[in-house]
Amino acid sequence: MTHRRYRLGFWVAAPILAILCAWRFGATPATAAAIVYVVVLLALAWIDAESGFLPDMLTIPLLWLGLLVNLDGTFSMLADAVVGATAGYLALWVICAFFLLLTGRQGMGRGDFKLLAALGAWLGWAPLPLIVLTSSSLALAIALLRRMAGRMKAGESFSFGPYLVIAGIAALLRL
Repeated sequence: MTHRRYRLGFWVAAPILAILCAWRFGATPATAAAIVYVVVLLALAWIDAESGFLPDMLTIPLLWLGLLVNLDGTFSMLADAVVGATAGYLALWVICAFFLLLTGRQGMGRGDFKLLAALGAWLGWAPLPLIVLTSSSLALAIALLRRMAGRMKAGESFSFGPYLVIAGIAALLRL
């Protein structure tokens, strides 16, 4: 049942977001790049929601493609994209390391680090704080609602990637 819901969400969201990309960027190569970005992110959200895993097979090429797309400053200046990729990875790595020191538990998978690095490669460093704030707030709200509904236990893990994806798409489209 859950698999079908995620699949339906992907097939409904992908064309709507492609149209939004065309509306936002017009008849330019940026539109094609934005559609690739959105479709890969949707696939990552789907995979993470179902498996709790963000595969390197998608996150790493997405990161490199973001840097290549920004060689001419399509979405961000190249220097900002390189700093964004680095800052995206390190920001979550530091938070996770601090959580591990405090609790003795791993708080997040490294796929999330790579996903935020990829978002930084596409969008530059400047939107990363808002992406982290938005995705964290959304994830916390959903976790609280699930907990209040009895569908989540204290300390139970859940996928953070879909929330990063939502915030990353909103940042690209400036929604």
